[in-house]
Amino acid sequence: MPPLASRAGLVALACLAGLLAVSVTSVRADTCPAPGQWFQPGGERLAPDALFAELEERDVVLLGEQHDNRDHHRWQLHTLAGLHARRPDMVIALEMLPREAQPALDAWVAGELDEQGFLDQSGWRTAWGFDLDLYLPILHFARLHQVPLKAINVTPELRGRLVSEGWDAIPETERFGITAPAQAPEAYRERLAAIYERHPTQSDEAGLERFINAQLVWDRAMASGLADAQGAAGLVVGLIGQGHLQFEQGVPHQLSDLGIANHTALLPWPVDGDECQPPPDGLARAVFAIDGSWHEAMVPMQLGIYTTPHEEGIEIHAILEGSVAEQAGLEAGDIILRAAGESLTRPADLTGLVRQQRPGTLLPLAIRRNGDEREILARFPPRST
Repeated sequence: MPPLASRAGLVALACLAGLLAVSVTSVRADTCPAPGQWFQPGGERLAPDALFAELEERDVVLLGEQHDNRDHHRWQLHTLAGLHARRPDMVIALEMLPREAQPALDAWVAGELDEQGFLDQSGWRTAWGFDLDLYLPILHFARLHQVPLKAINVTPELRGRLVSEGWDAIPETERFGITAPAQAPEAYRERLAAIYERHPTQSDEAGLERFINAQLVWDRAMASGLADAQGAAGLVVGLIGQGHLQFEQGVPHQLSDLGIANHTALLPWPVDGDECQPPPDGLARAVFAIDGSWHEAMVPMQLGIYTTPHEEGIEIHAILEGSVAEQAGLEAGDIILRAAGESLTRPADLTGLVRQQRPGTLLPLAIRRNGDEREILARFPPRST
């Protein structure tokens, strides 16, 4: 759970794949796939050539990820290369950016932007926050092979409006023609409810419904983006957090409701040492086994606060014990006005800046407490070795 989230936008908690991870009992490794193998959950090893022959006949292929795991992005790149060899009419669809970033993606593929220019024009820092370096090999692959990139997400503001105001209150042009989501399968509701119960703030039935509705908006927005891209291309390959794809309950469910039935999901799967967690039946069409004992996880820096929007910036309403925020002296009720000299208008602004911090660095925060403005330095710990 990223401990910097808007209480009104708890859907952010479900973004990270770990929050929607399945729970199974560890067993001996001989019941699990070995690193480098494709495996059918609940079944047997899959031959890569047979699997890719099947995949090339799909309209949409969804590749899951844990956003901060570099090996997941390497696996995605290799899978994209295999699919592109069979389907050069491929389009790559990205959860990472809202539709407003499409001009920057087009300019990147056309070779009109360098990496810094893309970082700036796409609004990557605030839209996503995870290190761009994790995704650059895929972005360069798309530019090298002239594979179109499509932004399929929407901004947190639009997600929030759709949840709070309702679909009929938002003009179709302002929601990019996205229609209301299909009802969530009961198993999906149960998984989301389990996540919501772990949130440290007070929970209630109304809050749970807002949380589930926000997740459905997110799933529907991405499914609509995939459907739009598929209408103008041959094969669409979506890069999406694995929690949105598991058991056909999130984006796949919404795709089917939109009439895109010929889709499938693939996931990376960790195997580690003598014990592993075998992928349960129905998790995805196939998983690719990755040695989880040495992967390079890029864990982003965290302040350890929960926030809500405020007219002057963002307001802290809870602080995690032992966090960077607590050690810096931040308190519930503080209004964060600026971070590193940049004004803040939404929690995502601060999230992006925090995730750019390197271990052992300081982040100056201008806050208002009891009517008085002051500066606080948040010190991020050095990376442990």
